[in-house]
Amino acid sequence: MLDTRPTTDPTMPRYTMPMRGIILLSGMLTVAWGAFFKWMGEPLVSWLAMFPDEPVVLDTSVYGSFVLIIGFLLFLSAFYPISWIYLTMVGIGGKLISAIWFVLYYVDIIGWNKRTIFHLGFNELFWLIPLSYVLWKALVVKGYLKTLED
Repeated sequence: MLDTRPTTDPTMPRYTMPMRGIILLSGMLTVAWGAFFKWMGEPLVSWLAMFPDEPVVLDTSVYGSFVLIIGFLLFLSAFYPISWIYLTMVGIGGKLISAIWFVLYYVDIIGWNKRTIFHLGFNELFWLIPLSYVLWKALVVKGYLKTLED
């Protein structure tokens, strides 16, 4: 008979469902912000600007498309986080690239204020911390599973 009780081996690393939820949430939030930049770019950038009453004409289509792709890859990586570990790595790298892109291109034009700091801090940089932790746990579990195969 198959023993279905959970193992109590303290050396076995765990990859829990909340970690998968962090990747899903990060991916969905990134997709949403990518859609905002792609399809509502000018009003969004005007709102992010230091002086929202002055119209700001910037092309945000490429940036929005890039962020959409990164969000989609993060979302996909949550389905098989141990097998598709490279998608999580690409997602973390993409979040870092989009943060640098936002600072170098957009902040110079629209200026630093609470809204730009919120977008950069919460939507881009904050997610690097939990995603890096989740990636580390996935690497630990993958390494443990590899030792079982040997």
